[in-house]
Amino acid sequence: MANPLRAEVAQLYKTLLFLGREYPKGADYFRDRLRAAFAKNKDVRDPEKIKELISRGEFVVKELEALYYLRKYRALKKRYYETE
Repeated sequence: MANPLRAEVAQLYKTLLFLGREYPKGADYFRDRLRAAFAKNKDVRDPEKIKELISRGEFVVKELEALYYLRKYRALKKRYYETE
């Protein structure tokens, strides 16, 4: 029987992989770290533990989005406002 959380984990991986394209240290660095993190937890079978790991991954997604938003904001501010 397939794990019902498998699709959710795959979607999280795809989302993180997409967000990692603009990571400051490079996409290759991010992809390697992401692959290692998912491989480390590949043997987890407990649904509660999987849900906990998914929630941690969703937190990372939010943090990455905030990082990218701030980077764009700083670039716009630098471009259009005087430096003090």
